[in-house]
Amino acid sequence: MSIEIRPEQGLALLHDITLAIVREAKPDGMADFTHRQLSILLTVYLERPPHTVRGLAKKLGVTKPVITRALDAMGKQEIIARRRDENDRRNVIIQRTVKGALYVEKLGDMVARKAADLRREDLA
Repeated sequence: MSIEIRPEQGLALLHDITLAIVREAKPDGMADFTHRQLSILLTVYLERPPHTVRGLAKKLGVTKPVITRALDAMGKQEIIARRRDENDRRNVIIQRTVKGALYVEKLGDMVARKAADLRREDLA
């Protein structure tokens, strides 16, 4: 399903979503991701695995150390996990976690609610 929105509506939706993320941030900072961390999170949870540090760096157009720093922060929150690839010990495989899956599901619900609010406002 797709919906058509005007640029100003798209920006309003982005604003509403980011504002909700900040407002719902927990004391441990779980929901307070950087744009880079959120991009990594959504890539890992929405795109088909396997995901590697090297692959994420290429996709985001950044260096491997940049990805590693982001993963360090996300790993402390147990949103993602890492393990060495047994077939190629040079690779680090990024894995989903239950806590991360629940966060992404909650985020998806929030986006859907905010988009529905936007549609209702447009019809009013």
